[in-house]
Amino acid sequence: MDILRLIAAILLPPLGVFLQVGLSGQFWLNLVLTLFGYIPGIIHAVWIILKR
Repeated sequence: MDILRLIAAILLPPLGVFLQVGLSGQFWLNLVLTLFGYIPGIIHAVWIILKR
């Protein structure tokens, strides 16, 4: 299942975080990071997925 989350995190970072943690603070943080820059959103999403 982590493989699918990582693919989602690369294509659409907030989706990958949502699949991992739901609508928590990490999701909203990732959404803001993705809006400011796509690469920071990807890095944060991959970090969240691999951390848990």
